[in-house]
Amino acid sequence: MHTLSRKLGPLLGVVLALGACGKTEQQAGGPGAQMPPAEVVVATARSGDAAVTRDLTGRITAFRTAEVRARVEGILEKRLFTEGGEVRAGQSLFQIDRGTLEAAAASAQAGLAKANANAAIARQTAERYRVLIDDQGVSKQELDQAEAQLKQAQADVASAQAAVKQATIDLGHAGVEAPISGRIGRAFVTEGALVGKGEATHLATIEQLDPIYVDFTQSGADLLRLKKALLEGKMKAAQVPVEIVLEDGSTYAQKGKLLFAEQTVDPETGAVTLRAEFANPDRLLLPGMFATVRFAQGALGGAIKVPQRAVMANPQGQFVYVVAADKKVAVRPVKTGGFSGQDWIVTTGLKAGERVIVDGLQKVGPGAPVTPVEEGAAAPAAPQQPKKVASAAKQ
Repeated sequence: MHTLSRKLGPLLGVVLALGACGKTEQQAGGPGAQMPPAEVVVATARSGDAAVTRDLTGRITAFRTAEVRARVEGILEKRLFTEGGEVRAGQSLFQIDRGTLEAAAASAQAGLAKANANAAIARQTAERYRVLIDDQGVSKQELDQAEAQLKQAQADVASAQAAVKQATIDLGHAGVEAPISGRIGRAFVTEGALVGKGEATHLATIEQLDPIYVDFTQSGADLLRLKKALLEGKMKAAQVPVEIVLEDGSTYAQKGKLLFAEQTVDPETGAVTLRAEFANPDRLLLPGMFATVRFAQGALGGAIKVPQRAVMANPQGQFVYVVAADKKVAVRPVKTGGFSGQDWIVTTGLKAGERVIVDGLQKVGPGAPVTPVEEGAAAPAAPQQPKKVASAAKQ
């Protein structure tokens, strides 16, 4: 008997130890324990007036663009600006050789002096013939010829005056000035190049970047639906500043204003072009950049709004996950009627005050119990660990 007890003693100890371990593991939330409800972030559907916004793709364009060109022929002597810098209207940008232009101006002045001299002689001759005609000292034909020569000489004077004026203008164009203020790009020609030979050589480009435009398009069908909704009273006009969502997903700090919408629909794309204007003091927006334009086209009264990330879609349509009063998840089909800023406007399927899941969707399914945490609420404090009980050896 004692021998049997000695053999079963160690085995009984192992069994008791395993049982104790299993009990401890269950209390600690081990594999055998029931998992607590998943924690999800919820937002409450809100009701109120909502501006119906549209996100449309657009491209940024300069407020003004001017091509600096050589208007006279000559050798480019100097570049008087820093490429990529700011220039002022009227600032000298290039200097073209003045030698040939000054010679042309001097020649025009000489031509004018000659024409004036010829005109003086013709005038004197005509005046003398008018006196002599009365005494029959000259014939009527000779007087007519003198009168014609006077008119021709006067026309030559006018032509010479025009040549002088043109030569003066050309000489002034030897100094190429900035037509507008803005940022100038690189120079397309270098010193020593022959410019203006048969064409107005493109020297550089200036773009005014503050303010700046954003051109974007909207479907003609969408615009028609909007106008009908406004006429029928289903939607009110909304005066909300225009926003830009940049390519990195951030929202541009400056608000803009809608300038105009074209009155024709592009027959190739079926879209209408719109333009908005934005301040650009830091030159953050550059021509050619793509941007998403967000602007309000009307306002709805009593609209239900939920965050955009709460609305999902499948082949059957859009839906949200609703947390019911018993803290269980339910799938709710919904229909939306456009955006209102960062929110969806829900037209059917949801009531004000209902809570929808916005974060933690991957952890739950229909009918699953959850622990809802309101969006923006502080995270719950971590439970404190119980103090260790002193060992029996120290008691």
